[in-house]
Amino acid sequence: MTVQTFDRRWVVFGAVLIQLCLGAIYAWSVFTTSLKESGWSVAQTQYVFTAGLVSFALVMIVAGRIMPRFGPRKLVIAGGIVLGAGYLSAGLLGGSKFWPVFLGVGVIGGSGIGLAYVVPIAVGMRWFPDKKGFITGLAVAGFGFGAMLWVKLAGAWGHLIDGLGLDLTFVIYGLVFLGAVVVGGIWMVFPPEDWLPEGYVPPPGSGQGAADGAFTSGEMLRTSQYYLILLTFAISASAGLMTIGLMKLFPIQALTQSGVDPAAASAIAGTAMAVCFSLANGVGRIAWGTLSDRIGRKTSIVIMMASQGTVVILFQWMAGQEYLLYLGASIIGFNFGGNFALFPTVTADTFGAKHIGQNYGWVFLAYGLGGILGPVLGGKLGDLNNYPLAFTICGALCFVAVGIIGAVEKPVKHAAP
Repeated sequence: MTVQTFDRRWVVFGAVLIQLCLGAIYAWSVFTTSLKESGWSVAQTQYVFTAGLVSFALVMIVAGRIMPRFGPRKLVIAGGIVLGAGYLSAGLLGGSKFWPVFLGVGVIGGSGIGLAYVVPIAVGMRWFPDKKGFITGLAVAGFGFGAMLWVKLAGAWGHLIDGLGLDLTFVIYGLVFLGAVVVGGIWMVFPPEDWLPEGYVPPPGSGQGAADGAFTSGEMLRTSQYYLILLTFAISASAGLMTIGLMKLFPIQALTQSGVDPAAASAIAGTAMAVCFSLANGVGRIAWGTLSDRIGRKTSIVIMMASQGTVVILFQWMAGQEYLLYLGASIIGFNFGGNFALFPTVTADTFGAKHIGQNYGWVFLAYGLGGILGPVLGGKLGDLNNYPLAFTICGALCFVAVGIIGAVEKPVKHAAP
């Protein structure tokens, strides 16, 4: 198989297979109830989630820098090995002990995700310059759908946690992640330089380069546009990640206080996360990416952030009613998924697609910032039994982000004197 004879549809298959495994980080909430029963605090469960998100974001910068040297295929395979090793170590060293899980699932697993995540995005944009928004959304949709798969296998579908325990569940997941990511990596190669799909002519200002050319990471970091995009993404990530971290604990409490039986409340909350949020998360990536190809990235982000702020604030009341909980979880998941289609493409449109692998790593730092602010805020206020304040703060910040992204204009790259 040579690059010249490569069918670009296989890139989509490989990308989705890889992202299904990387999306395991969003399945974290399925483990939190069992960990609390074994003596963990709410804050401790969120520390693991935060460690995974921060490791993911920081390592992704390194991945973008080394991808030109090692190539996308080797990089994504390395990511799969590290991700699998993290879950394996957590299971083998004690799946209910804080430090093995914190280091294995959080630090090592998050690092593996960071190594692999940027590869399908960068490769997909190069093979599909005619449909950047759609293909980016489709490539990362597996990340959202993966959460539903791993939650259900550990819980209602596979009963892995109840039947096998946390230790063996982590081991099984580690082996599956390692094998599937390596297989998906087979198709992670760039097309030949200057390759374009048959019949496609890039229109002026289409995002193939920003203004007078593509920006390197160093050039991008000297622009105000980078920091405005970074801050908008950080706020959006905070709201979504806080909700993910609390999607089971808070609704169980709210439903129980509304008179729902605790066992039924747990099942309803599990459905809200594993089905409503996760499915909408995956669909939102495709839908927002496709929409942004038509109405523009900035307009799409404004609509997404405004609707997200509204629903996150209202969620403190919606969570106590079954069908309103399902609706709220679906909308928040749909909008949260949009981040991963819109921010890579707004980065490419603003700074050019040539260096997207490196540049998006720096933009993705916002995800790590959001992973600190959102889950830690939710965990601390959760331990104080003040979940509503956490949702109000994050929702209000979403409206601030609407104004921030509205100030972003495409920078002009000036030629060197």
